[in-house]
Amino acid sequence: MKNQRKAFLFTTLSILCWSTVASAFKITLRYITPIELLALASLTSTVVLFLLLTLQKKLHLLRTLTPADLGLSLAMGVLSPFLYYLFVFRAYELLPAQQAQPLNMIWGIVIVILSAPLLGQKVGPRTLLALLIAFSGVIVLSTEGDIARMNIKEPLGVGLALASSIFWSLYWLLNTRDRRDPLLRLFLNFCFGTVFVWTAMVLFHPLRPPPLAGLLGGMYAGVFEMGLTFYFWLQALKFSRTTAKVSILVYIVPFLSLVLIHRVVGEAILPASVAGLILIVGGILLEQTGRNGPGRPVVKDAGREPAA
Repeated sequence: MKNQRKAFLFTTLSILCWSTVASAFKITLRYITPIELLALASLTSTVVLFLLLTLQKKLHLLRTLTPADLGLSLAMGVLSPFLYYLFVFRAYELLPAQQAQPLNMIWGIVIVILSAPLLGQKVGPRTLLALLIAFSGVIVLSTEGDIARMNIKEPLGVGLALASSIFWSLYWLLNTRDRRDPLLRLFLNFCFGTVFVWTAMVLFHPLRPPPLAGLLGGMYAGVFEMGLTFYFWLQALKFSRTTAKVSILVYIVPFLSLVLIHRVVGEAILPASVAGLILIVGGILLEQTGRNGPGRPVVKDAGREPAA
């Protein structure tokens, strides 16, 4: 019982942190570009994860790494943080936060679709119904409720948000094969990912000192979307009797995010945003709670870093 209380404490800390990041992304992108935000956030996260490895006396694990381990971390670093967050931040730049944040959650269904060909898992009637519900939520969000005319105001932003779910799903599937210490592999993934991000920025983006607001926003994202909050979530999973007891609570995040997006960012929340979010979350929950649903991912799982 004591450990379960600790699990709920760390889950609460994770939820509170992740609820703020959609607003933080949107505000920070007023001052810096998506790749600048990613460069600052990924570097900050790498430093935070290194400090956590040091405090937990796990640095010696670096000596146990094989070339295959490093190759896997390199591949995962390309998928996330590099490609995944680059697409996500660009989507946040183009879309209202109230659209980008729920669309970002669709990976919970995309991973089920990819699990069929990649893992040979069957897609049953319950899963098909869940897909239909979740993607109807995508349509409601993308059209801002104007379903009859299917008028998508920002197709590039919607496309980027949906494409990011493919990178995240592939990343999660790779993580299922990784049996290394979770904190160690997070650190290595961000080490490689940060190198790719900074290389891309040097080659394709003019270098400039970021304004203070952009610098602080990038560091905030690195700590509270990626670094420290990952540790909170790892601890929640460590102490919880079952993953389901804490993972289901994470679905509070997008609804808290909407409140903050309205209060902090100043967006007027559209009824279509609420309806679309409910449909997406409902579809994901329907699939994940099915007894025989294939490939049900754990939201914000220790085996894969959480999405915004």
